[in-house]
Amino acid sequence: MGITIKDEAGIQGMRTAGRLAAEVLDYLTPLIKPGVTTREIDQWAAECMASQGTTSATLGYQPAGYPPYPASLCTSVNNVVCHGIPNDKPLKKGDIVNVDVTVIKDGWYGDTSRMFVVGDASIAARRLVGITFDAMWHGIIQVKPGIRLGDIGWAIQKFAESNGFSVVREFCGHGIGRNFHEEPQVLHYGKPGTLEELKPGMTFTIEPMINAGRRDVKEFGNDGWTIVTKDHSLSAQWEHTVLVTETGYEVLTLSEGSPPPPAFVKG
Repeated sequence: MGITIKDEAGIQGMRTAGRLAAEVLDYLTPLIKPGVTTREIDQWAAECMASQGTTSATLGYQPAGYPPYPASLCTSVNNVVCHGIPNDKPLKKGDIVNVDVTVIKDGWYGDTSRMFVVGDASIAARRLVGITFDAMWHGIIQVKPGIRLGDIGWAIQKFAESNGFSVVREFCGHGIGRNFHEEPQVLHYGKPGTLEELKPGMTFTIEPMINAGRRDVKEFGNDGWTIVTKDHSLSAQWEHTVLVTETGYEVLTLSEGSPPPPAFVKG
């Protein structure tokens, strides 16, 4: 399957799906606090999706070689890099958690994630969360017709590594549209001027996973999904879905409650 270019109707469908995915995270934001479980977060998200007329893309999702994913979103706590399955363990003060939401609306997919600091976390944890957010935006602001995917990956890698962190390489961003995962793969490391050239109408996610320690990861347990850092260090991730416009980019997963872009993002 090649890269799909969205027409105006497709772009509007993606805008709607992206906004609704972000609004699920808006709904969850005041509810994430010490003592709540990630299973409760999942239940609240399912209720929110039902109220907005969307369905979860993750519930029952089963790529080749994986068991069906059992929840409406992913919750990755502390040293969990990605694909954490909600459970009954209460969040505690100082935890950091990534909540990753993908909704389907009228056949279009909207995919976004945010980090949440539970209570008051350590300076090191908050710095990791902040640097990862900035790294995502360093990638986003590269996006415009004519640049290549390697330019995005290099911008993220250079920024993260210059701040003493490492970039996970086993997982990446992806094209998205009428399918959850489409071409191209969007690496969060790389060399400038390499890989596919961006063209108007492309839509894909930028979702760097940044570790406080080494970049190496491993599967955890036997659920077939949960990925953790090998050295038990903290990991963080932020994600937006982005459209390549005629002159630059449009972030499709912004909502009223989205954290504002960093100061270095112009316009």
